[in-house]
Amino acid sequence: MDFRVLVIDGDQSLCERIQSSLEPEGWAVSWCTRAEDGLGLALDQPYDAILVELNLRDAGGGIAVCRRLTQSLLGTPVILLASNADMRAAVSALRAGAHDFVSKPIELTEVRDCIERSVRERYRGEAIQRLAQMESSGGRPVGKLMGQSRAMNRIYDLIRRVAASDTTVLISGESGTGKELVARALHEEGCRAQRPWVAINCASVPAHLLESELFGHARGSFTDALGDRKGLFQEAHGGTLFLDEIGELPLELQPKLLRVLQERQVRPVGGNSTIRVQVRIIAATNRDLELQVANGQFRADLYFRLNVVQLAVPPLRARSDDILLLANHFLRAAAGRLGKTSSFISPEAARKLLAYDWPGNVRQLENVIERAVTLARTDRLELEDLPDRIRAHVPPPADGDDATAGAFMTLDQQASRHVAHVLRRVGGNKTKAARLLGVDRRTLYRMLVRNGERSMS
Repeated sequence: MDFRVLVIDGDQSLCERIQSSLEPEGWAVSWCTRAEDGLGLALDQPYDAILVELNLRDAGGGIAVCRRLTQSLLGTPVILLASNADMRAAVSALRAGAHDFVSKPIELTEVRDCIERSVRERYRGEAIQRLAQMESSGGRPVGKLMGQSRAMNRIYDLIRRVAASDTTVLISGESGTGKELVARALHEEGCRAQRPWVAINCASVPAHLLESELFGHARGSFTDALGDRKGLFQEAHGGTLFLDEIGELPLELQPKLLRVLQERQVRPVGGNSTIRVQVRIIAATNRDLELQVANGQFRADLYFRLNVVQLAVPPLRARSDDILLLANHFLRAAAGRLGKTSSFISPEAARKLLAYDWPGNVRQLENVIERAVTLARTDRLELEDLPDRIRAHVPPPADGDDATAGAFMTLDQQASRHVAHVLRRVGGNKTKAARLLGVDRRTLYRMLVRNGERSMS
């Protein structure tokens, strides 16, 4: 859905002109001619911008309405509609909290531009404010992690509580959620921060080489072993060894890793003696290790040895409050790398970013933003710069209907529900709904009549 706009003006014909001008562009426009009715609407549902006539005749007039709106709806731009003869009063309204004003008789293009500018500044201001809060608040993030959602604050708290110990930590979470950043934060917040940090992805090393990579090897232990070689456990001595994708560790290597964790010493491949190591182990997985244990794919004793403290990193869809914060951070970083001047995300693009479910999590969001910055023609990231799959994404209905109920619907019932869902997503705009559904307005009208809705806007 695009912008949601409320117009409060005593001139009904003007309200209708604004509505007919903006709705073909996909905007959802509501209007009323009485201030009290407008205040009720504004407090009942969210709007991106509110247009208020200066010379309203009820609720104390336009300045009083403006003051009430700006005090109750912090951040929502209120734009004043005032005649040229009322400029002094318009200045008073700006002091009362109005964001901007448009002179009457109005130009519809000026109204549209003013709304776009006001909403853009609101989004940019909110993003900057949240970044500042994130960087300066007492509950600041740790390491290179970013986010101010409740889920991420729990992660920060756990990291701080666990970092100072030598306890083995198992980090779980979907691919792309930032498990390595969590592991690195555990290392950097702890007493081993100045000691070695060594990381290996267990899925990226061939099984026949992984043992040598972890434990080292002695000269002559196999064909290419031309000399002694330290393994990663020895390289990480005194510091932290991060075992990423531990669920991919071959079954035959699991008892050898368990022995190292228990005895704190390694035996290089082909070696005759053991070497004592003092290493903190942090492991990560995107697999269900308990299920792997049940299926005989992962040793239960190794799982319990690794899972002393489990830290579950939430997927991006579970921390939607952080999406725009992360997107703006990636925007600035990508613009700097690419020599671009992209500085903000348009409200339309922001809405799509928020609506998408991000199966690839933070990594996918970063890639999408870099692609968008690369393609952007101006200094703002527009909806058209996003990939097709994100622009076309329509979230499932939020009515609480479960899949079981939907499984027994007729095709007509499913079609009716889908039409209703699309209409909700576009704020009741039937022109845009018809376009999204791939039908003309007449066909959509027949569908609505058949399903009991006979009103046309």
